[in-house]
Amino acid sequence: MKTLSPDTPKSRQFFVTILLVASVAAFGLLLHDIIGYRVVAFLLLVTVSLLAMFFDIVPVIVASVLSAVLWNFLFIPPRFTFAIGTTEDRWLLFMYFIIALIHGVLTFRIRTVQKEMRKKEVKANAIKYYNTLLNSLSHELRTPITTIIGATDNLSNAENLSEKDKKELLTEISIASVRLNQQVENLLNMSRLESGVFQIKKD
Repeated sequence: MKTLSPDTPKSRQFFVTILLVASVAAFGLLLHDIIGYRVVAFLLLVTVSLLAMFFDIVPVIVASVLSAVLWNFLFIPPRFTFAIGTTEDRWLLFMYFIIALIHGVLTFRIRTVQKEMRKKEVKANAIKYYNTLLNSLSHELRTPITTIIGATDNLSNAENLSEKDKKELLTEISIASVRLNQQVENLLNMSRLESGVFQIKKD
């Protein structure tokens, strides 16, 4: 049921709900003489539970009510009427409706809790990843910046430096600047990847 999810349009959810419950009821009619009306109730309960795994709560409630109505009208003696022949069957219908409703709602609730837990787990992993990345980048950026600051401080006292020392300091500044520029480019590329500005060429 890849096409069925809480993101499915409500109109489609209601359509599938009615169609599926009606189909199971029709299947029960074909096998009524073999399996009996009590087994049909279990088939309808399973249907409600399956719908609760994929749809929002309102279509699930509709499925519970519709399945109870169809079970009463089509299967409980006397058939094809909403009258119920025995007190036992009246209690069976009442319990069926309560169980179908509770089962559907609980299944939906469990799915919702699992979805929230997955979101929290993904968020926690993302925070952990970004903290690790930030610590790594902080170290990578601090090194060239420290080198540049140290070299420029030494160059500020140029009268005490030889030409060789000046060249070495300028070389250090140049290397650190290139490294710093690379880290900044990496940061920019990461932000572009996250925003989808460009795609990675895997080759």
